[in-house]
Amino acid sequence: MTDRLAVLAHELRSPVAALAALAERAGDPDLPPESRERLVALALAAGRDVVRLVADPELLSLRPVEIALPALLEGVAPDGAVTAEAVTLTCDPTRIRQAVANLVANGLRHGTAVTVAAATAGGDVHIRVADDGPGVAAGIDPFAPGVSTAGSTGVGLWLARAIAEAHGGRLELSSGPGQGAVFTLVLPRASGARG
Repeated sequence: MTDRLAVLAHELRSPVAALAALAERAGDPDLPPESRERLVALALAAGRDVVRLVADPELLSLRPVEIALPALLEGVAPDGAVTAEAVTLTCDPTRIRQAVANLVANGLRHGTAVTVAAATAGGDVHIRVADDGPGVAAGIDPFAPGVSTAGSTGVGLWLARAIAEAHGGRLELSSGPGQGAVFTLVLPRASGARG
């Protein structure tokens, strides 16, 4: 297991950045009330994620619930970059959002655009995060803790894979030099989560 403090420091960046962005957007005086309500709901969810991350002694404890895939992925990527089939799955929403946020952040660190697409395939849900970056160089294990080619801590991809495996799933990578990277989080619809 990698260092708890390093993981916490890495994982708190995303929800804290989300809170800042949501607060900035909510301050727009021309924002319609329904949009402001949505932003407040997303900010509350990000705040709960922060509390959960700090309070979890194991870093990867799971609290599986049934959730609709579109609701699970709301707010994890730039507006318009997420498509999700209208199905439900059983998972820990905080942990899955954490994994997807890490994949999105990785894609934006290496490229300029990221898309998230989620759909069922057999008895699994596939959450595909694709970027337009340079791809993963041959011979690099991007899932190894501490491995980074873009000045990050090298914890995000390791943690995303650990979250997938804790749910009884896996994290796959397809990439070629100059072709961007595609990470696919494969999760059983009825979670085999260990928690």
